[in-house]
Amino acid sequence: MTSVAATSQQRSGLALGVLAGALALDLSGMAVLNAALPSVGTRFGLADTTLQWVMTAYSVTFAGFLLVGGRLADVFGRRRVFEAGVALFTAAALVGALAPDGAVLLGARGVQGIGAALSGPAALALLTEVFPEGPERGRALGVYAAVGAASFSGGMLLGGVLTEFLGWRSVLWFSVLLGALVLAVTRAGLPDGTGRRGPVDLAGAVFGTLGLALLVVGVSLGGVWAWALVAGAVLFLVLFVVRERGAADPLLPLGLFRIPSVRLATAAAFLQYTASVGIVFFAPLYLQGMLGYSPVESGLSLVPMSLTVFLTASFLTGRLLTRFSPRTLMVTGLVLIGAGTALWTTTPHHGNYLLHVMPGLVISGLGQGLNFPAMTTAGLGGVPPHQHAVAGAVNVVAQQIGSSAGVAALVLVAATADDRLSGYHLAYLVAGVACAVGAAGVASTRRS
Repeated sequence: MTSVAATSQQRSGLALGVLAGALALDLSGMAVLNAALPSVGTRFGLADTTLQWVMTAYSVTFAGFLLVGGRLADVFGRRRVFEAGVALFTAAALVGALAPDGAVLLGARGVQGIGAALSGPAALALLTEVFPEGPERGRALGVYAAVGAASFSGGMLLGGVLTEFLGWRSVLWFSVLLGALVLAVTRAGLPDGTGRRGPVDLAGAVFGTLGLALLVVGVSLGGVWAWALVAGAVLFLVLFVVRERGAADPLLPLGLFRIPSVRLATAAAFLQYTASVGIVFFAPLYLQGMLGYSPVESGLSLVPMSLTVFLTASFLTGRLLTRFSPRTLMVTGLVLIGAGTALWTTTPHHGNYLLHVMPGLVISGLGQGLNFPAMTTAGLGGVPPHQHAVAGAVNVVAQQIGSSAGVAALVLVAATADDRLSGYHLAYLVAGVACAVGAAGVASTRRS
């Protein structure tokens, strides 16, 4: 009996390693090329306006195809779609590593985003299959969230190191190697995750994908074109809702949003990513532009936030979820995220790192480490098991909209101030207040 239990525990550990590895692949894929952009621009002669699409192409397809990925996983089987997504991501990374010109690289980045959108929702649904509801799932979600948090900022740091010593192509070769490793152990570590056969709502897929993609592109561009694209996004999203309301087997069952925990988790995901990615966006501008940090130094300066998230989610939140409700941890997490972000309003022109920068990072990291596993748990609470993948996709879509549209809104807020530092402070204050209001809303919403 002991031998059987040990074998089961080993399989669970392997499964968690596979799923966390895929999450690291997806999230580091968003950030790992950031430090390499100047080298890519020099190699292919790309202007800054074109160069930004090396990053944006990934985020656009990732956000746009998430709902499709979630539905495909629920219909055709979680492991099958998971493997397809990781394989597509890895193959696209290989094409990017060998890209002869900028157009091929941009295309490869877009395909990588589609691969991530397929594997991400399937991975979350598989996690709920492997780990039953209760303490075991709480601990697994803690580790999963910790790896995700470390992967984004760690990807930026790793990208800088690889680019400096091995060149920018090594960044994509790293993704190829990690993707191949995940694929090699997938079948040994994950259950089949058989889906429920049914039609895929193609019209809904087109409307939803176009709506989300145009929204991300619009808020990324700015200017006159942004308003036209956002208007197009609104039109397609309205068509998507109308289509889903009348579809017999919809891509996104709108009844999910009648579940209070799903609504609260969606709001918590949006707010966390607006505030946390907002700090990541403004921090290099402040640290390099006003404190004179180098790019590597500014990347290293954010490590305390990632480390705090990792430690909190790995060793604390899973235990707390056995004693407190996800709602309680979401409220506490959002309050801490807001407080840490608002604390950056004290940063002066010639600030001290330990006094003015690090405290806000640590407090925000503590809040993220509490909120992420809690909102993931809540996002699946009350959802039928056969809809876990699409419910997980909804939560990730909220994260993506927060990190794109939410941060874009903060940039617009910052631009209204008389000087740069005042603009940063105003953006931090707005993000902090938004998190506090969101925490109050989560706390006051009636249970049902």
